[in-house]
Amino acid sequence: MESFWDVYIVPWALNIVLALAIFFVGRWVAKQIVNLVGRIMRRSKVDEMLVNFVTSIVNVLLLLFIIVAALGELGVDTTSLIALVGAAGLAIGLALQDSLKNFAAGVLLIIFRPFREGDFVEVAGIAGIVEQITIFNTILRTGDNREMIVPNGGIYSDVITNYSKRETRRVDMVFGISYDDDLRKAKTILMEILKADERVLEEPEPVVVVSELADSSVNFNVRPWVKTGDYWPVLWDVTERVKLRFDEEGITIPFPQMQIHRSESQD
Repeated sequence: MESFWDVYIVPWALNIVLALAIFFVGRWVAKQIVNLVGRIMRRSKVDEMLVNFVTSIVNVLLLLFIIVAALGELGVDTTSLIALVGAAGLAIGLALQDSLKNFAAGVLLIIFRPFREGDFVEVAGIAGIVEQITIFNTILRTGDNREMIVPNGGIYSDVITNYSKRETRRVDMVFGISYDDDLRKAKTILMEILKADERVLEEPEPVVVVSELADSSVNFNVRPWVKTGDYWPVLWDVTERVKLRFDEEGITIPFPQMQIHRSESQD
């Protein structure tokens, strides 16, 4: 007849030893896998923040799997435990769906890099310089030095305009002159102003064309190409020089006027 020791103690002791072996060996294997994932991502030049986040998730999932395996070795019914974890994960996912949306968008922004820190962008209706890209939010600094924290979900689901992506930009300006002024003279003056500015690129060649015969003015489209960093200085300087030169040359920049005709029946 088998003793209590043989029936209960020895089998339980073996199960505990096996469970501990599964746990500690599993932890070592999980650590190696996490390190391998991290090295692969870093070699692929993935953002360090994303590397840390992904390796943390992998580590938690592997540890969860190891704990379930160890408990199974002890004879614990892991089916209900797995169902409980799954239900908890679903509940958490539903409660944090907006955060998960921002997280997924943040991962895509970090991977595909539509903009980088220091770029001037317009996202979710906000224009500013990118200060920081995090997993859930992107921090922008506006022209008047306000800090704007924009959820990544709103950024990735909308149009992203990156003004810093290209080395050059075209400055689009419109200037109007009176119908009584010399059109050719005004066009020559506008081109001279552009040619005299060293920041205006020769290629592509700047354009000055008559774009519209408006109600109170003849409008010119003036479109020079500049380096991206010179966009605003050129826009402001050219606008000022055009006004000063037109005044010197007697060219009028008209403004809308309304003529009221008095009816004879009112006399």
